[in-house]
Amino acid sequence: MNLMLYATSSVTNTSHAQVVPITVFVVILCLCLIIGHLLEENRWVNESITALFIGAISGTIILFVSSGKHSHILRFDEELFFIYLLPPIIFNAGFQVKKKQFFHNFFTIMMFGVVGAFISSIIITAGK
Repeated sequence: MNLMLYATSSVTNTSHAQVVPITVFVVILCLCLIIGHLLEENRWVNESITALFIGAISGTIILFVSSGKHSHILRFDEELFFIYLLPPIIFNAGFQVKKKQFFHNFFTIMMFGVVGAFISSIIITAGK
């Protein structure tokens, strides 16, 4: 009986531990969207600066309030970023680019791609 109770308690603690960071992330994301929308007409403060400041402030608050005990909430997960967050960012950037600007800068874009791929291959090769 105690073993069953312990296993159930362990599952709920693990579930709670996973829900809290996701909830904090969603709340901060909603806050960024709302404040970014409210400051849409402001010429000096754009959405990315707003998100940067809100992220820095919320990270500092979490660090000081929890005295470093809950700093795992602030942990950067590369897999989460590369699989779930980066593709929509790239899609949005590609979707919003104007054709005239794209073709005007086509050579520069291709050079960045070629040079970046070359540098990446050198770094990967040198690391092995």
